[in-house]
Amino acid sequence: MATRYWIVSLPVQTSATSLWSRLQESISKNSFDTPLYRFNIPNLRVGTLDSLLALSDDLLKSNTFIEGCSHKIRRQIEDLEKVSGILASSLTVDGVPVDSYLTKFVWDEAKYPTMSPLKEIVDGIHAQVARIEDDLKVRIAEYNNVRSQLNAINRKQTGSLAVRDLSNLVKPEDIITSEHLVTLIAVVPKYSQKDWLSCYETLTTYVVPRSSKNLHEDNEYAIYTVTLFNRDADNFRTKARERGFQIRDFEYNSETQESRKQELEKLMQDQESLRSSLLQWCYTSYGEVFTSWMHFCAVRLFAESILRYGLPPSFLSVVLSPSVKSEKKVRTILEGLCGSSNSTFWKTEDEGNMGGLGGEADTHPYVSFTINLI
Repeated sequence: MATRYWIVSLPVQTSATSLWSRLQESISKNSFDTPLYRFNIPNLRVGTLDSLLALSDDLLKSNTFIEGCSHKIRRQIEDLEKVSGILASSLTVDGVPVDSYLTKFVWDEAKYPTMSPLKEIVDGIHAQVARIEDDLKVRIAEYNNVRSQLNAINRKQTGSLAVRDLSNLVKPEDIITSEHLVTLIAVVPKYSQKDWLSCYETLTTYVVPRSSKNLHEDNEYAIYTVTLFNRDADNFRTKARERGFQIRDFEYNSETQESRKQELEKLMQDQESLRSSLLQWCYTSYGEVFTSWMHFCAVRLFAESILRYGLPPSFLSVVLSPSVKSEKKVRTILEGLCGSSNSTFWKTEDEGNMGGLGGEADTHPYVSFTINLI
């Protein structure tokens, strides 16, 4: 699928049909690998010259915004499909592939009545896309919030033993808690395990002999239990810290464990549900934004063509997708169909660094702007 297209209008000297035939013939002979399509724009309401000039000032800015929203939703779809393990699908708009919607564009009269003022159509499209973008921000924030909570829990469960949650590593039978005895959890650097085993019984007076048991190890640390008299716990913590051993605060509570498990399961379900609904929303919203964007492009081409060629509207609008190596050749073909006087005029103005209508940086003797689908 081609992803970069030119939308172009050419001034009609005699008839649009003959101009279309000449263009097809020239492209076929000189750049046969360039796809070429008619871009059918209805007779829109022109309004006044002042209104067209005022509209032209806003067209480029609005196009950047709408195009940006389209790409933002597309990237979100790609990210969600990747995370969900879904095979990347070809996006569709109104049931057809994205590129087909552009190359076979048909104006939606019911949604955008052609008798409406151009500014009203443009403002309506901008407002609709703005609402969709705002909705996207809210939905992404909600999804990312759940992801952040899950990531925080996962970091606690998979990080270093010095900081991670120990609840799934320490079992009830590993802990002794009575009126006089308490079991502490020591985090011991792996290279210091022999030192720990040789000294923990003598760090303080009231340590139960041979009570230390290795529960788990990672790349950096091992965790050991040690049982001692309750009254000696604070002193043992201090002595252990002086020897480079960390005593983790830990209290086994079956209700807390179950509550954490339920919280994790709920967050995972919420994440999956939000991801699925966000993906479906993106599929739908991408279609809405893309159709709005193509109608906007039609209005833009119409307005700039009137300002460029004058009234009454008499121009041929087309869509092309030249390869990079064919671009210069296609530009020459398009220029040749504009008439020598028009071409000479725009070349002369171009040398004077005259900006294009609607804020286009490149100037040609015809209206042209680029559509990037990705």
